[in-house]
Amino acid sequence: MSTLREQRRAETQRAIQAHAIRLFTARGYDATTVADVAEAAGVSPMTVYRHFPTKEDLVLVDEYGALIAGRIAASPAGQPAVRRIAGALVESAGVLTGDGKEKQFLLARLRLMVSTPALRAKHLDNFYALQQAIVAGLGDDGSDPDATFRNHAAASACLAAMHTALVRWTEDDGRANLPDVISKALAAAFGTDSVH
Repeated sequence: MSTLREQRRAETQRAIQAHAIRLFTARGYDATTVADVAEAAGVSPMTVYRHFPTKEDLVLVDEYGALIAGRIAASPAGQPAVRRIAGALVESAGVLTGDGKEKQFLLARLRLMVSTPALRAKHLDNFYALQQAIVAGLGDDGSDPDATFRNHAAASACLAAMHTALVRWTEDDGRANLPDVISKALAAAFGTDSVH
């Protein structure tokens, strides 16, 4: 029963977000209200807020952290953290852009994040949450402060390279292969041996 409820919740959330992205793209982020999104999605503003506590969350909320953390957790624990993180980022980008609709949705969200000052500021919160998910995916339980520090540093550096790649990919209108762009950014930051 709860699985069906969770599935319906996820479908509702995705539908609301899809309408929000469409409206923000067509009308502009600042010109579109949460009430506009609710009306387009056929739900009440309270329902929108139940799924997305802030207007920014309509663009920024995603499940990518869990996808990336899962890929990291499945990677060989004996590999260096940077290699594990880099591999997970590249693999996850392949999953996220493998489907044409999903790729266009990601591209629309990224365009909004790059072009909207309020979203760029809030994006830092997502960056931190993704860093935490990555460190957890590495199996870091916090018992060794030095290891935790190294894992956070590796995660931050990899995410900075990925951010650079995402901006480039967005500016290129998604024409390039996103996993390749992320690989190039990671190789520029760490060298090809560290990434492959």
